[in-house]
Amino acid sequence: MAKDKATYRCTECGWTSPKWVGQCRECRAWGTLEELGASPTGVPAATRPRRPAVPIVEVDSRTAHSRPTGVGELDRVLGGGIVPGAVVLLAGEPGVGKSTLLLDVAARAARSARESHRPGPVLYVTGEESSAQIKGRAERIGAVDESLLLADDNDLGTILGHVEETSPSLLVVDSVQTIQSSRVEGGAGGVAQVRAVAAGLIRVAKERDLPVLLVGHVTKDGGIAGPRVLEHLVDVVCQFEGDRHSRLRLLRAVKNRYGPTDEVGCFELTDNGIRGLPDPSGLFLSRTSSDVPGSCVTVSLEGRRPMPTEVQALVAASPGGGSPRRTTSGVDHSRTAMVLAVLQARLGRDTSALDVYVSTVGGARAVEPAVDLASAIAVVSATSGTPARSGLVAIGEVGLTGELRSCVGVQRRLQEAARLGFTVALVPEQGLEDLHRIEGMYVRPVSDLATALEFALP
Repeated sequence: MAKDKATYRCTECGWTSPKWVGQCRECRAWGTLEELGASPTGVPAATRPRRPAVPIVEVDSRTAHSRPTGVGELDRVLGGGIVPGAVVLLAGEPGVGKSTLLLDVAARAARSARESHRPGPVLYVTGEESSAQIKGRAERIGAVDESLLLADDNDLGTILGHVEETSPSLLVVDSVQTIQSSRVEGGAGGVAQVRAVAAGLIRVAKERDLPVLLVGHVTKDGGIAGPRVLEHLVDVVCQFEGDRHSRLRLLRAVKNRYGPTDEVGCFELTDNGIRGLPDPSGLFLSRTSSDVPGSCVTVSLEGRRPMPTEVQALVAASPGGGSPRRTTSGVDHSRTAMVLAVLQARLGRDTSALDVYVSTVGGARAVEPAVDLASAIAVVSATSGTPARSGLVAIGEVGLTGELRSCVGVQRRLQEAARLGFTVALVPEQGLEDLHRIEGMYVRPVSDLATALEFALP
């Protein structure tokens, strides 16, 4: 007869241990392990499987093909669309637009299913708002369709009953932290509740080949709330990011069993809803009619996606004594300080008595090293009052000795710049062996920052 053995579980992350310890080995929290009681250590008896094992050659792989959602930027991140039976977790900060995006996706899916005579409506379940509130948002963003069903409930059993009655073709749950199971102790959002709710929804999704979209909350540190096992259970984990003071929203796939994890979707949040941006360059490039000193365009990479970004610099006399200001927005502050030090030590461009402001246009974030060259050109252009060469795009990392280092994805960056009409490109001389000719663009390789400035500021 096998003996029973007590186990302990962390109330913060769900990590289990055969014995009590003061600190959780997973999340490093102190005093969070609680005893779960005795659990049998013996091997369970064998049971008859519900489905027999089949040869791999007889498995129909067509059931795992993705189906477009109607939102191109979301399909880009998911790898072409959503797969039947897949469970997608969309996490993000409050007010970033998660519910708005999924409500738009639900309405498009309902409209597409009705027009293509595909069986099953779309079921949208909310545990945070009432159906009237969802209806008001749907009318505002134009997401009303007769095949879109709304249900406001936070009990897992009731939600599964709705699924049994309606047989939907898509299920949206907003949010997984507000749903609770009556068979599990604890309040909604706890470790045990989130695990039970996720397991129940995943089981229904796999049994019915029902795609499920889950909304997830995030903690103050930006991580997904609830146990880490939630991210392992679902098929796709997406992060919805954006500054609340900016219209731009970025969707990233952190985990994707059906597609790449380095794709980024761009959205614009407006008063009338949220829409995809296949070409977000209009947000990041200014529309000045003439060349202005203190500006240079670069192309950063968000995953595999090239993002044209304009870097602007302003240099002004520092009022009074003391240390001059170094203010940045959208670029890495430490790298900007390093670029200013290289300009002073290697090229004699002294800004130690001047206030320097460096910013991107449109709230873009360009924090990778490849933006160094554009920042340096913008600062020197602002200092000298000389505009940069017309149609110029600059890509490259600046080293402490003043040399230019290579960066990844130069071909993709330059192709995107050429598509937008840029005709001249400054790139590091190092690592250009695999660079192919780009129609309509003159590519100037340079080895050091001094040569790059001489070419960029004629």
